[in-house]
Amino acid sequence: MKILGIGSRINHSELGFGVVTNVDSKYYWVTFQHKGIETIPINDEFEVIEAIHEEVDSVSFYEVEHTLRKILKQWSDISEIVPIADKYKGGKLIIEPSDTNLVSKEIPIDTFFHKIVMVRDRIRVMEQKINSSKTLDDQDKIDLQQYITRIYGSLTTFNVLFKLKSDQFVGSKSK
Repeated sequence: MKILGIGSRINHSELGFGVVTNVDSKYYWVTFQHKGIETIPINDEFEVIEAIHEEVDSVSFYEVEHTLRKILKQWSDISEIVPIADKYKGGKLIIEPSDTNLVSKEIPIDTFFHKIVMVRDRIRVMEQKINSSKTLDDQDKIDLQQYITRIYGSLTTFNVLFKLKSDQFVGSKSK
């Protein structure tokens, strides 16, 4: 089956006459004369009035971008931008020693949060490297994965700093 190009004219049994205005790997976007823009599956039944067979990019830019982001996130040690909870933006972390003769330490909470995110991202990279390792056997991978899960569990204290729940640390779930 040859994919129709943009500008192809079709007659759909339910939607009527239309012109293909966009194509991706699964759908045609068709502007129908009486129904407006509709998406129809590429393998849908319709009559081709005039086929345009130009080179068609059967993968949309969104699909390419989404896939690339997923790959980069999975295999890169580059930190993604993770937002801090609004209530902590611009705040500071104060570490007070019990000895009053010692000076306290103030750290911008944004700096501290950035370090936490870097730790999280590096643990994720380590997890990927373990899971894709050709030299570790399955039992070693399971053992190391359990340590990583415990590390995540130990870091759940810092979840209060994350704006989005999806960015938070997750340890082992209690049953």
